[in-house]
Amino acid sequence: MKKLTVCLLAATALTMAAPASAQFAKAEEAVKYRQSALFVMQQNFSRVAGMAAGKIPFDAKVAADSAAVAEFVSKLPWAGFGPGTDKPESKAKPEIWTSKAKFDDYARKMETEMVKLAVAAKSGNLDGIKAAVNATGGTCKACHDDFRTK
Repeated sequence: MKKLTVCLLAATALTMAAPASAQFAKAEEAVKYRQSALFVMQQNFSRVAGMAAGKIPFDAKVAADSAAVAEFVSKLPWAGFGPGTDKPESKAKPEIWTSKAKFDDYARKMETEMVKLAVAAKSGNLDGIKAAVNATGGTCKACHDDFRTK
């Protein structure tokens, strides 16, 4: 069942990886796209973070699979933050569009940390996973602090 879920999420992510900015007929579609990608990423990251924190029993295979999905999906949401997508209701602060370079820098840092998390999770070393979860979570928090409403 876990393999099926990972495969389905990966397949969904692959379909979303198409040139996203060109596929949005409406700003609302871009917002839904980015929110969906961020949700899938968050769900998979949270699973690994829960294991790292001891809240979920550690399962090396599930951790590796979840981290791999989170790492892949981490590249997807950014196409949904294009021009004109600041008006539909969302948790995105207007500063995303007025400080786009800073926002993009945060996105790249998070992607980099997600790659490190996937490598750590694939190793199966819980201490390495904990360190990678902390670093990745820090990049998420920094971006949320500056660019997301509560």
